[in-house]
Amino acid sequence: MAIMDFPEKTQNSKKLLSQMQSLQSEDVNWREGRNSSLVYYIGEEATKVMSDAYTMYSSTNGLSPLAFPSLKKFESEVVAMSAHLLNGDSDVVGNMTCGGTESILMALKTARDYYRVEKPEIKNPEIIVANTIHPAFDKAAHYLGLTPIHIPVGKDYRADVEATAKAINKNTILIVGSSPAYPQGVIDPIEELAKLAKENNLLCHVDACLGGFLLPFIKKLGHNVPKFDFSVDGVTSISADIHKYGYGPRGTSVILYKNSDLRKYQYFSFPDWPGGLYGSPSMTGSRPGGAIAGAWAIINYLGQEGYLKLAEVVINTTKKLISGINNIPELYVLGEPNMSVFSYTSDTLDIYSIGEEMTERGWSLDRQQLPSCLHMMVTPAHENVADKFLLDLNDSVKYVKENPQEQKGMAAMYGAMASLPERGMVNDFIYTFLDSLTALE
Repeated sequence: MAIMDFPEKTQNSKKLLSQMQSLQSEDVNWREGRNSSLVYYIGEEATKVMSDAYTMYSSTNGLSPLAFPSLKKFESEVVAMSAHLLNGDSDVVGNMTCGGTESILMALKTARDYYRVEKPEIKNPEIIVANTIHPAFDKAAHYLGLTPIHIPVGKDYRADVEATAKAINKNTILIVGSSPAYPQGVIDPIEELAKLAKENNLLCHVDACLGGFLLPFIKKLGHNVPKFDFSVDGVTSISADIHKYGYGPRGTSVILYKNSDLRKYQYFSFPDWPGGLYGSPSMTGSRPGGAIAGAWAIINYLGQEGYLKLAEVVINTTKKLISGINNIPELYVLGEPNMSVFSYTSDTLDIYSIGEEMTERGWSLDRQQLPSCLHMMVTPAHENVADKFLLDLNDSVKYVKENPQEQKGMAAMYGAMASLPERGMVNDFIYTFLDSLTALE
């Protein structure tokens, strides 16, 4: 790796910030809804509230509630409000984390350690997940020494309950369902999965990282939402991201448990350290106080009234986009999405080439595989650009239809990766890409 000299002198702050603004101009224009994921923008006023709260606490550390009792108040109230939103009772407890991956990792760590006590005879613990589950579960299993058992989904892209039942054995400790699953935006049959878990004395985790802060409000608006939260008998833990449809600062999520007897297995303690009694509730030691404060601020700023208004914008925009895509003869949306996340493809055209044409028109679209498709997470920022998006998408389809042999950029790369039978070769490609992220240009 190339070496870069550490700066010798203090720089002028205005000049430095100006340089950063110049570099930022090359990023995707998320304020105008040109992105299909990653940022959930709801306007400058809300952003300022969140940013001011974050800045106010940017130097604080959530590691010590004794030093920062205000952060303790913020976190405990965020957890309590999240539990209320997800139909938890007074026994539900939890913690804030730095994101969905940490929430998921904590849920799996808790399940593993719980069964180390409850069923010490289990030496090779397994978790059952659908093949549409977020890769964070495979990552967490990799870190924690667990074996993920992937079950298929049905034609509706929802977890196959019968296959789940057949996968249960003496090593199973946890069944997982998504609300919704990222690829096609459908909610797994949580009631059936939780029933299976309870009947077999297993834990059941619901990954509501995407839907936890949107589905309850969509339901309040009168839309049909399958039961997925603590109202379902057998659900023992839920992860939900505040930095998604909670519209909080990046790096905020909650992990919730049915009771404190279960959550204690999440904790780590080391009483023999010369530096003092050490304990931490989650993976990280130091935790950015700004993220905790920003999450508390945005939830209180919006309130149910604000979240309901945003949910109505999101669901109406989603319906408009899905209808518009399905009305383009060469395209169709996969499955029947339950909220604002969906994917779409074509049986007659190269969908990746369509994505490439959209990129040239200023849109940043996510590509998916198995099956090949494009992906969309609708936010309030898309309301004002939905018509333009559909117009550009229609033009992109026409261009690809008229130029069927033309493949370039990401389209060619994704096509090549999808066609490789040896997934190890794809892994090598991914590793090379990850190396490039820290290479100097």
